[in-house]
Amino acid sequence: MTMFADIHAAVLAALDNMTATGHLPAGLDMRAVAVEPPRDAAHGDMATNAAMVLAKPAGMNPREIATALAETLLQDPRIASAEVAGPGFLNLRLTADAWRSVVAAILAQGTQYGRSQMGQGRRINVEYVSANPTGPLHVGHTRGAVFGDALARLLDFTGHDVTREYYINDGGAQVDVLARSVYLRYLEAHGQEVAFADGTYPGDYLIAVGQALKEKVGDAYLGKDEAVWLTEIRDFATDLMMELIREDLASLGVAMDVFYSEKSLYGTGRIEAALGDLRGKGLIYEGVLEPPKGKTPEDWEPREQTLFKSTDFGDDVDRPVMKSDGAWTYFAPDIAYHFDKISRGYDELIDIFGADHGGYVKRMKAAVAALSGNRVPLDIKLMQLVRLKRGDQELKMSKRAGTFVTLRDVVEMVGADVTRFVMLTRKNDAPLDFDVDKVREQSKHNPVFYVQYAHARIQSVLRKGAELGVMPGGAEDLGAISDPAELALVAKLAHWPRLVESAAEAHEPHRIAFYLYELASDFHALWNKGNGAPQLRFLQEDDPATSRGKFAMISAVAIVISNGLGILGVRPAEKM
Repeated sequence: MTMFADIHAAVLAALDNMTATGHLPAGLDMRAVAVEPPRDAAHGDMATNAAMVLAKPAGMNPREIATALAETLLQDPRIASAEVAGPGFLNLRLTADAWRSVVAAILAQGTQYGRSQMGQGRRINVEYVSANPTGPLHVGHTRGAVFGDALARLLDFTGHDVTREYYINDGGAQVDVLARSVYLRYLEAHGQEVAFADGTYPGDYLIAVGQALKEKVGDAYLGKDEAVWLTEIRDFATDLMMELIREDLASLGVAMDVFYSEKSLYGTGRIEAALGDLRGKGLIYEGVLEPPKGKTPEDWEPREQTLFKSTDFGDDVDRPVMKSDGAWTYFAPDIAYHFDKISRGYDELIDIFGADHGGYVKRMKAAVAALSGNRVPLDIKLMQLVRLKRGDQELKMSKRAGTFVTLRDVVEMVGADVTRFVMLTRKNDAPLDFDVDKVREQSKHNPVFYVQYAHARIQSVLRKGAELGVMPGGAEDLGAISDPAELALVAKLAHWPRLVESAAEAHEPHRIAFYLYELASDFHALWNKGNGAPQLRFLQEDDPATSRGKFAMISAVAIVISNGLGILGVRPAEKM
């Protein structure tokens, strides 16, 4: 249990008591009764909507219910005051002892504090990165990789059974372009002069691939027609590119559970099976689409095509799955891939796409709804662009890649921990400026440093205390937590479990980063107050009992910071 859950339980128990004593009619549905922070912190520590949601079904005035509920709740030793506000909201203030009990609970639970079983029994597939296997990952992929990994960690923290998945886009024309580009590097490895035409990949990362191909096949492909070598080089190059991508992800601390090949869908009957399922439901037909307004998309043809009735599931237009020449559209294998996910028994699917895939959202949601009979929800998160900067200068080029800054470039510049945290300092659908110089600053304007520094400061105090024989205390020492600023810091810790669940429910791991920054800010503010008010200093060298109580408080802060950074995939700093 957590403090908010405890008080919510107390409110429900009070309502049950009011029912038993005749103050409320029997049989009321209590599911909408909530206990939350008030909109204005000046109004109290918590607020409940109980009177508001029960008034109509009870046939009573909400203020009448709230007044009676307040009288009942004031019998609870944790409730210091209960005030009726507005039309019937009830604002609650807790006693200092109630807040101190939060510290004891955190120390008892340790790494488990904030963990939840809200997702118990639910299997979720999180697909992210899924970049074309044609080169190293770039800075945009970095944001999707961090977001996806943090979201998977958050869902795992809240009890979900999570699968991390990468969809290898190895079935399209881009891998043929890769093969032709590698062939040029192969010729180069044999001492020939080559020129990279538009549309090929000129990055230096393919030099080693061309050399490796030479070592494998010697001169077997020299002077040979493309038909001889295209398939073999394509497979060879794709495998090496995926090794490179795995290494890129590992440098960021990202590991996938499943790598799923698009190519495995072709010639295996999987695409036909998925479309057969839709056809059996009357959702596939032959027809001609109206010409779209504005720019004509690639998959529109002014002639009869095989179409999916995606408009039955909220899409703007029906979508082609097969062209008039019998070739699959890009959408067809994506349908088959999601059909495979559904068949694996997931309760929920999450796809993390780049912002340039925004036009795919409605059609993929429609496909999953149709294939699963509306049983399996699909949440699609779009990653907006990242602008990598050094001061006022935007960084756009990389020798390794030729045309873009790679994930590995970013990690080598600032480190994996900094990269991960900064990528989560904005909501996924907002553009992100990543200033390489700014994230190296040791100031409150650098959120990574600010949070890490809070944890390091706490460890420093605890180490000094240990040298003096002073350790974090138990319940008998918590009376030392008495200043309003200290109690406010503890109250912030009490919000952690609730914040975790709300972030997981919304699929928004950036909320964890925001919370940690706020918690660190409150801790640093309390530290600074101790400079002018000695009684607020955590180590009171002439008063071990007070020190033990304050050490317990800051140890609880360190636990929450460590747990939160763990969700983000960032290591807590012991020293700085």
